[in-house]
Amino acid sequence: MTTVGSLYNLARFDLVSIRLVVDCVQHGSLSAAAREAHLALAAASRRMRELEDAVGEPLFERHGRGLLPTAAGRVFARHAVGLLQSLEQMGAELADLRQGIAKHVRLCASTAAINQFLPPLLARYAKLHRQVRVDLDEQVSSAVVAALRDGSADLGVFVEGAETDGLDGRVFRRDELILVLPARHRLVGRGAVPFSEALDEDWISLGDGAALLQKQQEAAHAAGRPLRLRMQVRSFDAVCHLVASGLGIAVLPKNAALPIVGAMKLHWRALSDPWASRRLLVATRSGAQDPAVAALADFLVEPSQNAKAPRRDRQ
Repeated sequence: MTTVGSLYNLARFDLVSIRLVVDCVQHGSLSAAAREAHLALAAASRRMRELEDAVGEPLFERHGRGLLPTAAGRVFARHAVGLLQSLEQMGAELADLRQGIAKHVRLCASTAAINQFLPPLLARYAKLHRQVRVDLDEQVSSAVVAALRDGSADLGVFVEGAETDGLDGRVFRRDELILVLPARHRLVGRGAVPFSEALDEDWISLGDGAALLQKQQEAAHAAGRPLRLRMQVRSFDAVCHLVASGLGIAVLPKNAALPIVGAMKLHWRALSDPWASRRLLVATRSGAQDPAVAALADFLVEPSQNAKAPRRDRQ
């Protein structure tokens, strides 16, 4: 059993030994990990023994093919990866300070926001605020909200519909959902079509947690029909490639879909359902006071919303 004393001894180990464990897990071999760390095999073996003595139990099982992490080894490696990433992030932010970047803002955004709106906005913001660096993470809308709540994101942009208790949100932009169809499909035509008319089809969609998929499932349930979900992928491009292959049809945001539809010679049709017109929100945790986060939120909101919003002091 690991004691407080052994944990204290563990804390005294250098990062080379800690990284050695991570490399052993990744390569399954002490010799490969030693090469990665530029250590002699004997030196790497000694470090591993000393580390296991400090932990109080083996981190790896040795066998003819190499190393397998024990339960303790898996726990150690998981926390070691987080530690090493945090240290690398700290080093990067300290280097940024030397270059005049005073603040990092962690922005988590949905695929719809990134594919349709965010890149030119963030490029313009970077030119106006060179002392602020925006770190962008793409997630489905439900994961964006979760990141805001657990503090791993300072600012989030997501499709309206997710539970927003504890968040301050304003309208970011609006988009329109359309049907994406392969050539010569029975639904190719003019004019808007209700979603219910397409429920006999196989569907291609984004992964679980995506606001788009949730809305399709809700609409199918309201119509008393199943959603014949055939494939789930991570990007709009992948969705369209599968549609082009004749594997199903899809619903996508119009602004993001039309360039891909044109390039792949697909067809599209408007949806007549009210839920096909959506709002995307930009949000922070309620009570968040960081001036850099507030300034970026003000910059990103829909211009009409920003004109009505109370002014915030900026530092």
